[in-house]
Amino acid sequence: MKKISHLPKLWDNMLKITLLTFLFTFPLTYCVRMPSDQKSSAQENKSENKEAKQKNTSSSGSITVKGSDTMVILGQKWAENYMKDNKDVTIQVTGGGSGIGIAALINGQTELANASRPMKKKEIKKIESKGWKLKEIKSAIDGLSVYVNKNNLVKELSFNQLSQIFRGKITNWKQVGGKDAKIIVYSRDNSSGTYEFFKEHVLKKKDFSQSVQTLPGTSAIVNAIAKDPNGIGYGGKAYAEGVFPLKIKEKDTDKAVAPTDENIKSRTYPLTRYLYIYTTEEKLNNSQIKKYIDWILNNEGQKIVTNVGYYPLVK
Repeated sequence: MKKISHLPKLWDNMLKITLLTFLFTFPLTYCVRMPSDQKSSAQENKSENKEAKQKNTSSSGSITVKGSDTMVILGQKWAENYMKDNKDVTIQVTGGGSGIGIAALINGQTELANASRPMKKKEIKKIESKGWKLKEIKSAIDGLSVYVNKNNLVKELSFNQLSQIFRGKITNWKQVGGKDAKIIVYSRDNSSGTYEFFKEHVLKKKDFSQSVQTLPGTSAIVNAIAKDPNGIGYGGKAYAEGVFPLKIKEKDTDKAVAPTDENIKSRTYPLTRYLYIYTTEEKLNNSQIKKYIDWILNNEGQKIVTNVGYYPLVK
């Protein structure tokens, strides 16, 4: 039989290929593996850095305010005037609705939540479930106005009439003493504290009609009604420019009351309400936040309340 002389050489080549493959593959696999003690140390450092970042953020001169669209102009004026004399503080104010601000407070995304309604029990429970102590601060007084176009013949309505209009039971102005024309109803969205207040006090928690046109802010409602001779809507008195704020009576037999300064201050106007700032006791431990709240409640902050068109707290 003939001897196969090339087999040893082939065997040597195969061994070399296997060895090279092992040498190139193994170091790469080894390099990407971190020893357990080093991995643990890296995770601890990352956690410490995150905690340090959070501490720096909470102790900085930055205050975030979110919530009520009714209070946006007031909140911005407070912030602007406060920052003029406190250059080391930055205050950011955004709207979106009372519900948005309260949710942000619950989720730890804001220091202060502006609200044109009191917090709900379920919202308070969420705050308490985190081990926080809620602080409710009354910051101003507002008369929630019901607006119609300046050319509308109707000048006053009762809670019962308003409820039927916003629930779609009364659909023509002639049903409440006006001209023969379809009523066009405008409302805030359901994240608004003004929406919640109106639904609770006027509609007695019943649902709005599906035909109601929902707008994102009080300014949008006022602008729409100023252009719409058959429109009706509601919002803070401070926004009532270019429209007519109706006289309101709680019962059909009551005397209708206009949302004048005197009537709102005396709380004889039936849709008078407080405007709130919500925070937690833990956040008030921050001297910058406490100093800002104290400033809002004192003379300078309350003067701005008057200048914007709301009413200062009675002391």
